Amino acid sequence: MGCKVSQFGRDALKLEYVMTGAVDRILISKSSIPTRTDGLWDATCFELFLAHLDGSYVEFNFAPSQDWASYRFESYRSDMAPALDLRQPDIFVEQSEQRFALTAYAELPPNELDSMVSLALCAVIEEVDGTKSYWALKHPPGPPDFHHPDCFVLHLGAPDKA
Repeated sequence: MGCKVSQFGRDALKLEYVMTGAVDRILISKSSIPTRTDGLWDATCFELFLAHLDGSYVEFNFAPSQDWASYRFESYRSDMAPALDLRQPDIFVEQSEQRFALTAYAELPPNELDSMVSLALCAVIEEVDGTKSYWALKHPPGPPDFHHPDCFVLHLGAPDKA
């Protein structure tokens, strides 16, 4: 599993998630008309978390079906609300016998990206037999918890002056 994030324009991010190997063992939902859908994390789903300095954060979910969701939290797992101010991300899927890739373009309101300090890239992968694995750049101790501050390991912003 690999992932890459890059800024796309002033207020958007491009996320690329790639799995290689026996992708036929992965339960991958079929493409549909992209729809805002809750609970995507119960199956194969790719996720992005973006944190503000005050502890509030945004969560995006991207499914292979091109369904998606976005939420805002005031603090760690607190005051979850659908992020109705965020527009539908553009999601593209490529699949071959040995490779699956999902690319998503997530846009934030003007200048919000400037106030983000860190992010987490994560994935839930469900196999056809129902086995699930949880992928993150870093996991906190204990069971998987993508919302935990320890997962937010990529830092945003200009580097400090030398």
